[in-house]
Amino acid sequence: MTLNTIVTGGAGFIGSHLVERLLADGYNVAVLDNLSTGRLDNLSHVRDHSGLTIHEVDVADSELIQDIFVGVDWVFHLAALADIVPSIQNPLYYHRTNVDGTMAMVEAARKSGVNRFVYVASSSCYGIPANYPTSESELIQPEYPYALTKFLGEQIVLHWHKVYDFPSISLRLFNVYGPRSRTSGTYGAVFGVFLAQKLAGKPFTVVGDGNQTRDFTFVTDVVDALIQAAKSQCLGEVFNVGSGISHSVNELVELLQGDVVYIPKRPGEPDITLADTTKIRSKLLWKPQVSFEQGVQIMLENIDYWRKAPVWDANSIAKATKEWFAYLG
Repeated sequence: MTLNTIVTGGAGFIGSHLVERLLADGYNVAVLDNLSTGRLDNLSHVRDHSGLTIHEVDVADSELIQDIFVGVDWVFHLAALADIVPSIQNPLYYHRTNVDGTMAMVEAARKSGVNRFVYVASSSCYGIPANYPTSESELIQPEYPYALTKFLGEQIVLHWHKVYDFPSISLRLFNVYGPRSRTSGTYGAVFGVFLAQKLAGKPFTVVGDGNQTRDFTFVTDVVDALIQAAKSQCLGEVFNVGSGISHSVNELVELLQGDVVYIPKRPGEPDITLADTTKIRSKLLWKPQVSFEQGVQIMLENIDYWRKAPVWDANSIAKATKEWFAYLG
């Protein structure tokens, strides 16, 4: 029997990779995406697949989404607004999408009797943690509204498990990268920014001294974790998803090869992100397969994706992040 799945945010970066994998594994996939940040181009290679349906809907619109959940087995809830600066500028909009949208999703899923609900949470909920590697028991201290709303969404998902025995699980993702990673927003993710700069022959804009390290996790490894979570019996639990290894931005620049310009360190960002992956390795039997060096090479092989991406420089970044410094500095 073929399982029916829903991927919210399925036209986005991680979501499109998950859709591709689920279809390849023989599942039917319904994508829910309002295309505010997702792109149908991300699904162009599977658009004609018989197992795929795409619904252009807002996840917070509970009346429109309920019928889509009939007969669904698994739900992967990735749809969310990202970016720090816009969340500072418009927190109510972020709350509607990331919190109210999650509430609408869990209620639609609960009423339809889905077997698994996998919530994609964010390691940004830890803020600037006291301990590295950072475990799931670390103090929660969000530094900006995006991080807060993602954590509130997680709390809804876990509370529904507690009250309604809702079959949910939450994965806190660390620094995901890979082909189709976004470059949009007030200031894009580091890989997209750097690759667009490389294509344009511009210097890489390195924050601070570049010695800050990140737990870069390749997108196909994240997809593996999402599917393992859906198959798991570990319900009502939270798991970190990371490589368990931290690499500096300077290491990334060396692998990408190019000139560098340094820009001011940003407030509210940790010097290190490093996931303690003990729990997910032992309980879900998951571990990353793609090394940092392999992942960067794959990014370079797919660099044409960023040819039309915005090319940031020190001045445009300073303008875009002005309110970031104003509110969090």
